[in-house]
Amino acid sequence: QVQLVESGGGLVQAGGSLRLSCAASGSIFSINVMGWYRQAPGKQRELVATITSGGSRNYADFVKGRFTISRDNAKNTVYLQMNSLKPEDTAVYYCNADIHTKISSYMIYWGKGTLVTVSS
Repeated sequence: QVQLVESGGGLVQAGGSLRLSCAASGSIFSINVMGWYRQAPGKQRELVATITSGGSRNYADFVKGRFTISRDNAKNTVYLQMNSLKPEDTAVYYCNADIHTKISSYMIYWGKGTLVTVSS
């Protein structure tokens, strides 16, 4: 069984920074793409950023230049450094990962989310 556990969320003032972490654990053989999504109250979940096992990154336009995604393949962990935060960044942030376990092929797994609140 695979688990993704996010951490690092919290309350921050506009213009501040937070760093989210998401660690994958379990019977993992390999991880392909890892990513961060967010869901604000009353809105659909949306892509924030993704990173491949080789380090190729993709960002949503609304975070380019402010957020940086990175990963530590040895630790099966993905990070999201969020700078210059805005009140509209307030949301529950979820990580996901495309994981090949020791008993099944690649599947998408989701964490339970971590709340980021940006005050004005």
